[in-house]
Amino acid sequence: MGTRKKGKKIQINLLEVSDVERSKAIEKVKESFRQKIAEAKLWHQLLELENIIVNGETVYCGDCRLTGLSLNEI
Repeated sequence: MGTRKKGKKIQINLLEVSDVERSKAIEKVKESFRQKIAEAKLWHQLLELENIIVNGETVYCGDCRLTGLSLNEI
């Protein structure tokens, strides 16, 4: 999988923040989960393929290792 930046984690006590801030925090977490689920589905589909070809170049074939393809987290 991709590498992740290990930055400072933000902790929010949802009981002490306003409704607007709570809604924004919850939406941010939901979007993060959506992205992680989409990435997991993509990797699952890629692992089921016998051959992966990107721009005419074979990056995966059978038991060979995955080469020439990387996903970077934004």
